[in-house]
Amino acid sequence: MIKGLAITPPILGRISIGKMVEKNGKRIPEKDDQFTLTSQIQNKEGWVKHPLDEQLRAKAPNQKLRSIPVRMIFNDPELNLRAEYSLFDRQTGRPVCVGNGETCQRLTNQGVEHHPCPSPDLCSLAQGGLCKPYGRLYVNLDESDELGTFIFRTTGFNSIRTLAARLSYYHAASNGLLSCLPLQLTLRGKSTTQSYRTPVYYVDLTLREGVHLQEAIQTAKAIDQKSKLAGFNQAALDQVARQGCGNARFEVDREEGEVIVEEFYTASTQQQDQKQVQGLTQVQDVQNGLQQSVSTVS
Repeated sequence: MIKGLAITPPILGRISIGKMVEKNGKRIPEKDDQFTLTSQIQNKEGWVKHPLDEQLRAKAPNQKLRSIPVRMIFNDPELNLRAEYSLFDRQTGRPVCVGNGETCQRLTNQGVEHHPCPSPDLCSLAQGGLCKPYGRLYVNLDESDELGTFIFRTTGFNSIRTLAARLSYYHAASNGLLSCLPLQLTLRGKSTTQSYRTPVYYVDLTLREGVHLQEAIQTAKAIDQKSKLAGFNQAALDQVARQGCGNARFEVDREEGEVIVEEFYTASTQQQDQKQVQGLTQVQDVQNGLQQSVSTVS
């Protein structure tokens, strides 16, 4: 395996609750009140819709896609939902600093360095909203490709917190059979003072409509036993995925970073972030100069 290359689940398409629109000659993100399934191909109008979008939308009330039946590929919740604090160079899409609230990896002129991660509110590099939580949820929608995934990307605390809680709860309640549970993504809305009482939409993970937890657990047990009889090794799959995610210092590459920057950051924050990153580089240059001076004197 190539070292430094994160091996993440194969992606067949994207799940979003917004889209890119053009205003005053600029492409800006616009929130939506429903899901959209797209392929990984873009044209002049934006991301091309995946065929599954039309199929699911035809069954939805008023053709508003607000729930999607899904299956988790892994039993380990942290393999299905990857989340950390992330700061990107918003000119290049390159990850600059990635942390988990305790420690972080930061790209500097000297390479990748390890530092404490006090969370964005207490980090000098992250001031001004430059560092955000960044989550990626991988789910299976297409039974014809049981290891292929659709990815839902988000920088919202509400979605990340809710998805993390649901995954860990269902994992515990099913005795670790998360990948065998019949689940669905559900779009929810709430109003806050920060949203000026307008609805803010986030993603939840629930059992499929009409399925109770005990019934879902019994179904999961039956699926697990049948899979084991067929020779399927879920534990080995989880372990290989864990190794693949840990094969690189930064799990997100520049190509994905460019998409993230376009979808989740405005032009004003991009400029502010660039100044912050430049400031960090200048401080590092000064520190390196001082170290060289001390070495020369010594």
